[in-house]
Formats: sequence, C-alpha cells, structure tokens
Amino acid sequence: MKTLNCRGKLVDLDVPKVMGIINITHDSFYDGGKSFSTNQLLRQAEKMLSAGATFLDVGGYSSRPGADDISVEEETDRILRAIEAILKEFPDSKISVDTFRSAVAEAAIHQGASIINDISGGSLDPNMFDTAAKLNVPYILMHMRGTPKTMATLSEYENVTVAVLKDLSEKIAKARAAGMNDIIVDPGFGFAKNAAQSFELLQNLELLKNLDTPLLVGVSRKSMIYKTLNTTPQEALNGTTALHMIALSKGAHILRVHDVREAVECVKLTEKLRASSEH
Repeated sequence: MKTLNCRGKLVDLDVPKVMGIINITHDSFYDGGKSFSTNQLLRQAEKMLSAGATFLDVGGYSSRPGADDISVEEETDRILRAIEAILKEFPDSKISVDTFRSAVAEAAIHQGASIINDISGGSLDPNMFDTAAKLNVPYILMHMRGTPKTMATLSEYENVTVAVLKDLSEKIAKARAAGMNDIIVDPGFGFAKNAAQSFELLQNLELLKNLDTPLLVGVSRKSMIYKTLNTTPQEALNGTTALHMIALSKGAHILRVHDVREAVECVKLTEKLRASSEH
C-alpha cells in the first residue's frame, strides 16, 4: 500500500489520484494567463476540486520548451498569492508547489502547500534535497536534462528508459540520504525527450515500479499527443484521455492534468476493470 503524508493527512494511492494543474504564468503552452486574476484562479480551483482533484499543482514559472526565466521574487510572489487565495476559500486543499527553486518551495510550504513538485529532480538547485527533507513533505522527483530553455537540445539517449531509470534511482538514493521520506517519481514526458522517446517511456512504464516509489504521469495535452495527431494542445483532450488509460493500466498512481473530470473518469473505469478481474 502506497500512502503520502500531506501535513498529517494520509493520502492512499492504492486508488490512483488526480492532480489539477494551475499555472499562474502568462506563457504556459496550453493555459497561459488563464488563472492570473484571483477570481479566475478560484474558479479554476473550485472546478478542479469539485470534479474530484485530490491535489492542486500551483506553478508560477513556465517550463514549456524555451520558456523565459523569471526572478525568484516574482515566482515566489505569484505562488504565495495563489496559495493564500486557494486555502482561504478551500482550506482542506492539498496544494503542490511546482518549482525547482528551494527558496520558493520553502516559502510555499510555510504558506500552506503540502507537496514539492520539482521538474529538475534537484539538479537546478543544490539546496533542494536538504530543504525538502527539512520541511518533511512529499517530494515529486522528475527526470529532466538541462533547463526549460535548453532541454529540447538534450534528447540524445542510447536507451531512454535505461537512462531515466538510472538517473531516477541515483537521485532517489541521494534524496533518501538527505533524509526524505515520501518520494514520488515522474519520468518527465517531453522534458529533454522527443515524441518517440516519450512513447517508448510510456510503453516501458511498468519498469519504473522497480524504483519502489509512487509514480506520477504528466502527459496532459503535451506535444507527444498533439504532434502525433497533427492537432493543437487545445484539441488534445481525447488523445490525453487515451494515454491516461494506458498510464493507469501500467501502474500510474497520480495523473497530473489540465482536465480533472475526464481524468477522474479514467480512474473510475480503470478501478472498475480491476475489480472485475479480482472476482
């Protein structure tokens, strides 16, 4: 049984959970600028929570390929305002802070967030592992190379699955040595990986069970879907749903998504299928 301790509340991952994406950025690839005003932010949070999201992932720094850099102060300000507004309106929310900067993560946890979601898996801030261990909150460790600005040029692998497994297992060992308890891994679809590599990773997803941590999958509306289907992020919901069913069948514990209701439906159908096979 896999559980996460979110500020003293245990979240059971035996039934997969859904994490709704809230980007407080102008330039995210799908929903940039959508939740910038407090009203829009709260409407989006309410919609996601009522649709069945267990977590809300709040990010103030766009990680799309080639995204612009912003200061720690600006990122912190965006995130803290969002967390404060959400927790005032929905005090039981479990908020994940999407940042690779330890100072932003620490400020967000003190503001009431429960999870750190680090796209760099500790590689862009040497203080991140110690900070997450000290704060004693679940930590999402993602595989990426380089930075959001450079990652598209760093997708040379002899074998992408082997490389990701090796990198994640080494980082898990470092994170445990730093004193971290709850670690979730994310293979980082689309981060320093082209579409073919992302599909290869999805095909081999079961192998990540060897890491013995909960597994988060973030494929929602990504280019591996819309470029394959020759469409746009706006039209990639059906493709996203198809890959969510595959990810769940291969052992995903958390789906990080733009469209919560549809992802929750995927979980319900997968659970029904699982229950029928147990009879």
